Amino acid sequence: MSHFSAVGAAPPFEVYQLSRDCQADTHSQKINLGVGAYRTPEGKPWILPVVKKAEAQLAKDIDAETINHEYLPVLGLDSFTSAATAMLLGKGSPALKEERAFGIQALSGTGALRNGAEFLVQQLKKTVFYFSDPTWGNHGLVFKNAGFTDARTYRYWDKSTCGFNFEGLIEDLQNAPEGAVIILHACTHNPTGIDPSQEQWGKIADVMQEKKLFPFFDCAYQGFASGDLDQDAWAVRFFVERGFEMFCSQSFSKNFGLYNERAGNLTVVVKDKSLIENMKSQITLIVRAMYSNPPGHGGRIVDLVLKDEQLFKEWCECIKVMSSRIIEMRHGLRERLEKLSTPGQWNHITEQIGMFSFTGLTPEMCQFLLKEKHVYLLKNGRISMCGVTPSNLDYLA
Repeated sequence: MSHFSAVGAAPPFEVYQLSRDCQADTHSQKINLGVGAYRTPEGKPWILPVVKKAEAQLAKDIDAETINHEYLPVLGLDSFTSAATAMLLGKGSPALKEERAFGIQALSGTGALRNGAEFLVQQLKKTVFYFSDPTWGNHGLVFKNAGFTDARTYRYWDKSTCGFNFEGLIEDLQNAPEGAVIILHACTHNPTGIDPSQEQWGKIADVMQEKKLFPFFDCAYQGFASGDLDQDAWAVRFFVERGFEMFCSQSFSKNFGLYNERAGNLTVVVKDKSLIENMKSQITLIVRAMYSNPPGHGGRIVDLVLKDEQLFKEWCECIKVMSSRIIEMRHGLRERLEKLSTPGQWNHITEQIGMFSFTGLTPEMCQFLLKEKHVYLLKNGRISMCGVTPSNLDYLA
C-alpha cells in the first residue's frame, strides 16, 4: 500500500476550473468573465508598453553586468520595497518622515498576506481574524494556513439592494473581540466592487480604535479603481494619519500586468521606529523557512518604473487606459440591460468600481448562463469587467 493512499482529492478552485472549461469550449460566442486579469478591447492579455521598456533596460543592465541573477536579500530589494511603500503611503506620509514604516518584498499580494499573518500568529499570538462577507476566496485559506484558528466575517453585501451593508459592518466590528485582526480591502473591493465612502471609512476607523482592532489592508488594485494612485490609497493613508499600526499587502500583478512574476510588498507601519529591526529579524526567519528569498525580475521592473520619472509617467497613463476601459464597459453593460428592460435594477453595475462587479445573479442564473449561453462567471454572481468587450456586450446583455 502506498503512503499516499489516504489522500483525497481537494475541490478545484472555481476560477481556474472556469478558465479551463472556457478554453475547452468551442462555442463561437463564449465569454470568460471569471479570470481576474486585464484584457484588451479585443479580449487579449496586455503587456504594458512601459513594462516592455523596463525589461529592455534590464536586459541591457544584464549585458553590462550591472545586475545579475545572484540571490536577493531575504527581505528583498531595498530599493523596490522603499519605492513600493512610498507609492502606497505617499511621499509626504508622516510614517515615512518619522521612519516608522518599512516594506518586505513578497510573492505578490498572497505572499505578503501570508508573511504578515504568520508574523501576527507567531509574535503577537493572534488567533481571531475577520474578513468581509463576501471576500476574495483566498483570504480565509491564507490566514488559516498561517495559524489563525478563529475565522469570522463582518457583513458587507446587502442582497436586497445590491449595495453596501454599512450598518451591519459597523455592528460586527463593534462586537469583535479586542485585538482581532480585520482584513480590509484598500480599494475596489473584491468581489463586490463597493468601497466605503471617506465618511464611512472614518466611522470604521472610530470603531477599530475604540475596540483596539488591528487593520490588515489588502491593496491588490491601486490605480484600478479611479486611475489615480493617490485616490485609491486614500483609506490606507487615512488610517496612518489616524495613528494606527498596520500591515498592508501590495500586489503589482494587476496594475503592472505582472501576473506570473509574483511582485509584491508587505508594508508595515508601527508607532516606534526602534521596534523595526526586531520585527525584520523575525520576518526574516519566516521568509527563510518558507521560500528563502524572493524572485528578482518582477520587483526590478516595478522598481525601475517607480524610480524613473518618464517611465512612471507612462505607467500612470497605462493605468488610466485600463481603468477607463473598465468604466466604459460598466456603462455599456448597464445601458444595454436597461434598454432591453431586463428585470431588476442595474444601477449597481455603474455604482461599483474596479475590476469586478457583483451582479446580484443567483447561482441558478449563473448556471443557466454557463450551460446555455456559454458565459463563464462565478456562481456567486461575480464577473470580471475585463472580460467584457465592445464586441461581446450585446450578446452578454
